[in-house]
Amino acid sequence: MIENGKLDLNGIIPATVTPMTPDAEVDEKQLAGYIDWLKGFNGLKGVAVNMDTGEGPHLTDAEKASVIRAHKERLGGAMPILAGISGRSTREARDQARAAAEAGAEALVVFPPPVFAGAALGPKIPVAYHKAIAEASGLPIVLFQLQPALAGAIFSEQTLLELAEIDQAIALKEASFDAITFVCTREILRRAKREITFLTGNDNFIYESFLLGATGALIGFGTIAVQEQIDMHRAAMEGKVREGQEIWDRILPLEEAIFAVPVRDYRARMKAALVEIGVIKSAVMRPPLFEPEEEEKEKIRAVLRGLGMI
Repeated sequence: MIENGKLDLNGIIPATVTPMTPDAEVDEKQLAGYIDWLKGFNGLKGVAVNMDTGEGPHLTDAEKASVIRAHKERLGGAMPILAGISGRSTREARDQARAAAEAGAEALVVFPPPVFAGAALGPKIPVAYHKAIAEASGLPIVLFQLQPALAGAIFSEQTLLELAEIDQAIALKEASFDAITFVCTREILRRAKREITFLTGNDNFIYESFLLGATGALIGFGTIAVQEQIDMHRAAMEGKVREGQEIWDRILPLEEAIFAVPVRDYRARMKAALVEIGVIKSAVMRPPLFEPEEEEKEKIRAVLRGLGMI
């Protein structure tokens, strides 16, 4: 949501899926229906496209731009669009950022590139990379701390503090999937010279993240059980701890089914779940990813039945 010219990210921001045709091309018709479905939920703070959930790293630059335009057209300004940037080099990231801005994105979520991987990475490379993206696009940016199991990087204290000083940095998505790292990151940001929004990307402890200091969530799980998560966030922010816990306890089996080991397959499981509840028609993935096996789909169906969603 945009208030007084600024993005308000304090709430649920689903990372969206990208429906595919049988030959693994972007299915514009399915995508339009899916966007309309998301638009029907009152209280979302935005949508994040071209993220891992939406197979963003596997899309061409032209496809990424078309996905942004499709969301822009269908949403009609109902909520802001955040676009994932996953360049392999600074030049590529700058080009993606400009294209995203031209296609209609209101903000960017900057994936840590492969060069960030490994220990003892100081602030010089990450700060220069993020500044280049911000300058090329002119858009606000969301910093992204991502677990190494999903090809991400955990930033050092000094790196986090210097990244938070970038004028266009408005938020951090913390997705370490580790509660201790999450809390340590929260404390570091509290010492930063600029205040930025603290978002959880930890699908495995979304509700606990709100109690531990996150004021919003930019998450793949946010695109299913959507109303429940909007209500859960509201309860947490209003101090209605028991009410929020009851909602989380109810939907947690679905989160555990979708984000089971190996976690990289959550993208395919999410599509399978959305097919089961009638939101999209196909769970086709772009290779090298595959649809879940029938046994895994049945596990998802069983949980959805238990929740009364099918």
